[in-house]
This record gives sequence, C-alpha cells and structure tokens, in this order.
Amino acid sequence: MRLNIIRSSGNALILAAVMILLSACGNGNAYYTIGGTVTGLTGSGLTGSVVLQDNGSDNLTVAANGNFTFATSVVANAFTKANYNVTVLTQPLGQNCTVTGGSGEATANVTGVVVSCGSTTASLNAYVVNAGSNNITPFAIGTGGALTLGTSSQTGTSPSSMAIDPAGQNVYVANYGSNTLIEYSVGTDGTLTQVANVATAKNPNSVTVDPAGQYVYVVNYGSNSLYQYAIGLGGILSTNPPQTVATGSNPVSITIDPAGQYAYVTNYGDNTISEYTIGAGGALLANSPATVQTGIQPTSAAIDPSGRYVYVTNAGDNTLYQYTVGTGGVLSSSPITTISTGTGTSPIAVTVDSLGENVYVANYANSTISQYTLGAAGALPASVTANIASGGSNPVAIVLVK
Repeated sequence: MRLNIIRSSGNALILAAVMILLSACGNGNAYYTIGGTVTGLTGSGLTGSVVLQDNGSDNLTVAANGNFTFATSVVANAFTKANYNVTVLTQPLGQNCTVTGGSGEATANVTGVVVSCGSTTASLNAYVVNAGSNNITPFAIGTGGALTLGTSSQTGTSPSSMAIDPAGQNVYVANYGSNTLIEYSVGTDGTLTQVANVATAKNPNSVTVDPAGQYVYVVNYGSNSLYQYAIGLGGILSTNPPQTVATGSNPVSITIDPAGQYAYVTNYGDNTISEYTIGAGGALLANSPATVQTGIQPTSAAIDPSGRYVYVTNAGDNTLYQYTVGTGGVLSSSPITTISTGTGTSPIAVTVDSLGENVYVANYANSTISQYTLGAAGALPASVTANIASGGSNPVAIVLVK
C-alpha cells in the first residue's frame, strides 16, 4: 500500500511538472514564420510571377522582387521540429528561379531564404528566315515542339533560304535579291556573326549542306541551275567542279537525304521534283526517271531522319505532299499522303525534326508556322497540330539545329 502511494505521488509530481512546462510554453507549441527575398524577376502579371511552396504546400505567388513570407508558420513542440523546405512550384515565363538556403530547422523566424531568377538557358535550335523584313528570327524548341522567339539578326536583300552545317558552327543564307550567299558563324548562345559573302547565279532561292558537312548546294531560280561548293576551313566556301548542274524550270529548293546519297530539287515552274544521286567529290548525277510530278507550284522538300519519306509543300494549291523513297533514291510516282487543309496560305518551306516526330511548315502569305505531329511510320495527321506567328513578315525558310 505504501509503495502505491509513493508511485501515485510520483506520477502526480511528473504530471504537475509537465503541466507547468506546457503552460509556460503556450501549450507546448512554438510558431516561426518562413520568408526571404526574391530577386531577378523581369516579367509581370501571372505569367511573370514565381510560385513558391513550403514543405510541399502553402503556395505563395510572388509577382515582384522583394521580401516574401509564407502565410502558414511552422510549428515546434516537444514532439515535432519546425522543419521548412522552400521550393519553386511554377517558374515565371522565360525565366528559371533557384532557391538558396531554403531548407532547415527553424528556431526563430526565418528571413534568409533567397530566390534568384534569371533567363532560361535553353539553346536556340531553330531559325526562320523572313524575306519581307530581311532578318533571321531564332527560336528555342520546348516541350511538345513548342517554339519560343529569340532576338533576330539582319541578312542580305530578300533572303530566301538558310542552311546550317552538321556541327552547328556555320550558317549559310541565300539572298535572292542580291545574288549572294552569306556565311555566318554560330556563337554559343545561337548568335550569328557574318564571316563571308559569296556570289551565286541569278536569284539563289535555296541552300543546303550535305550530312557530312563537306559540300554546299544552291539552286538558282533565275538561271534554272544548281551551284556546288566545297566547305573549307572556318566554313569558308570554294567552287566545286563541275560548279553548275542543270535543274527543272525555276528551281526553288534542294534537300539531301540523311545518308548523303540523294538530293531532291523542287521545280516551281514545271511542278516537278528533280532527283539526283550524289557521286564522287559531291557531284550530282541525275536519276532515272529524272523528275516526279508534284502539286501546283512546289516550293520546298524535306526528308525524315530515317530517309524513307519526302515531304513537299505546294504554294499554288496550299497542300503538303508525302512521298516514299524507293530503291536508288527514286520517289513514289505520286504522293502517298496529301494534306489539303490545315496549312497556312502559300506554304513555302517544310522541315522535319531530328526525331521524326514533328513537321514544321512556314506559310509565306499569312506569316505563320504550322506544326504537324507525325504518327506511326511518319504518317501525317489529318490536320495541323498548331499554328503560331513567325516573328517576322513573309517567312520563306525554317531550319532546325540538330
């Protein structure tokens, strides 16, 4: 009996001590606010704001540089530590924000979390040539093939086409109005710097580089011809004999298959595609048959990464054609797929991304870029996936950087 009394007395003393402690601490809970500073925001409104979280909840939208404090405090008591973990839930448009000093155990109000925002570091990997404004507009390609516009660069008179070497170090732009081919070097941020200017025949309308980065080919609309160049040190061009190759009537574009074996030229004046085999030293040799029929006024051709399909835009009837590449590079005698709706007005250029997942078409008359998401075996969809503004007037070429 005496032992039970002692135990009861001991328990009462312990309980009393706990009650005194809880009373002194405000029911045992200590509350601390979590906050800090945001720097580097350049946008405005909802899209220009950064959304922060603490411990995976308590969302806080910060729309301007300066101090911030989360609405919900963290709690410490005899059983729980006042831990915090500040993260970025949503980035502001065109920027990337990082958190420094964003996690730990609070023993007082926290004011030292730093959220630093800066420009995104996405590489520029597409360029659009705009004939009406004599400039090149660069784009970054994001999730799902979406395009984001960058800062433009000037070209020569009436630029008509652009090509980039496989290493992504040199760019070549054909200038229809001045009968020249301008050579640029590509900076680490995608900036173009002019390094040379080469004469062409009358009205150069399209330029391309072979997959090995050894040769450049230019089709000349006004002289029904194709010029061949060899690429030297620093991307500088020299004529490659035989310099001139015959084409169809009014050639407007040239493309080469990924293996560097075949070349195709669209002939605007006679609604055909000229087919060539690339021989020794990069010389082009006509296939048999030499041409295949297209839609009305074909403007551009592109080949998918597998080398199995050729896509052709036809400005005269606003269509996009798809052909199969057969033995010896000979195209199917008629298109296997025709898209007669969904393109913009006067589709003038077409390209395929490096994964063979998207086709992009530049529409001259309404200054838009159409995106098509390809299906199984490179099949075109029934209609366009998306249309966006080209960033300039009268786009005539679109090039993707691998």
